Amino acid sequence: MIRRYGIDTSVLVRLLTGDPEKDFAYCVRKLRALVEDQTSEIFVSNQVVGEAYVAVQHHYGVSKAAARASLLDVLRSGFVAPLNGRSVIEALNASGGPGLFDRLIADDYARAGLEVLTLDRKMAALSDVRRI
Repeated sequence: MIRRYGIDTSVLVRLLTGDPEKDFAYCVRKLRALVEDQTSEIFVSNQVVGEAYVAVQHHYGVSKAAARASLLDVLRSGFVAPLNGRSVIEALNASGGPGLFDRLIADDYARAGLEVLTLDRKMAALSDVRRI
């Protein structure tokens, strides 16, 4: 039976930054122990992706583009996977128009079968999003 885990923002930020080095090494060692025997999967939610995106910009001075690139690297590593799958990768790759948070919000609502209501013109350009 495969055990499934979800990581929080503190774990994802360590994976993104490698800082502090001691905590990063500990985190990688613990996560690797879970997935090496192929009986565990580790996921990251849209909320954690968004929080980490902001955290590395604010606390580490990383640009939006660099934060997106780092998130893509971690999520493509095979070590952790986005809980919502390919749509998160697409949101991270998208440029122009709605921002990353808008895309992640719309993705979460779409998975619940909901249409999103917004006042934001850019966000309203996404599918299943309606400007009110």
